[in-house]
Amino acid sequence: MVPLKHGIPAQPRRFVFVLMDQFTLLSFSGALDALRIANRFGGGHLYDLKLASVDGEPAVCSSHARIDVDMGLEELNREDTIVLCGGMQVHESSTKRLMNWIRREARKGVAIAGLCTGGYTMAKAGLMDGRRATIHWENYDSFVEEFLDVELTNSVFVLDGDRMTTAGGTSSIDLMLKLIANDHGEALASRVADQMIYTSIRTDQDTQRLSIPTRIGVRHPKLSQVIRTMEDNIEEPISPSILAQDVGMSTRQLERLFRRYLNRSPKRYYMELRLEKARNLLMQTDMSVINVALACGFASPSHFSKCYRAHYDTTPYRERGAQASRS
Repeated sequence: MVPLKHGIPAQPRRFVFVLMDQFTLLSFSGALDALRIANRFGGGHLYDLKLASVDGEPAVCSSHARIDVDMGLEELNREDTIVLCGGMQVHESSTKRLMNWIRREARKGVAIAGLCTGGYTMAKAGLMDGRRATIHWENYDSFVEEFLDVELTNSVFVLDGDRMTTAGGTSSIDLMLKLIANDHGEALASRVADQMIYTSIRTDQDTQRLSIPTRIGVRHPKLSQVIRTMEDNIEEPISPSILAQDVGMSTRQLERLFRRYLNRSPKRYYMELRLEKARNLLMQTDMSVINVALACGFASPSHFSKCYRAHYDTTPYRERGAQASRS
């Protein structure tokens, strides 16, 4: 039975999945299968699913599987939805041709979603200014530095009008379940989730990263609070004495706490957080090494380079050069 809208048989909603070079297979396949299952259980042809690439040729994902597509960047109908499937090397795959196409379709009113790093391409095309968005946590720092006019969140997915973004991985399933529920009701979305063995449907209020206790494998409230403070203060690091004071401990007690549970000092742990952010910025942005150093709380490039080399066995400049040669 074909679903009805106001007594008239509804036309299937068409989703055009644009497979960018090195796209993430999990994010794409989860979204595609959710819609496929909705068609199976929805009493009719609810969704028309098309695969596209920039040149109409088979697309290659980050795990090297080749996927045949149905079309290139063709003109779409106003009622269609574009799904940009991003992944590795999103900077290189966000070509002028692709961005000009999504700008043109956006002007017509076509809805656009970005899976995984697809939100970067949308922002680069100027389609997310003044909007809320999300992106995979690994790309969070570089996105914030590059797109000042986008309100970036840590949510698993964000719907802002006709712009939709996800954090990658299985969050694309959550987005599609939300759209299925909006289009055809919660009961169908729940049945799709059940078929996918997806037992906990997340909303746009859920955050993408595991809780700090889960990530570090330790459930200690004061330790978690200190680590959260560290993560929130990378550019201007806080001294161990103040971190200890904020949780009602002495500096010596804080040292013992970190040694016991994380086998390192608070200072060492903090340094590793700062260097991890620095590496992400070096590999994902065009920021100068000096600006990366400042963004990660290093007062001088020489000190930054010394710490970086000690941790990663290479200098920030060589890291940047190696990244450029891989691109």
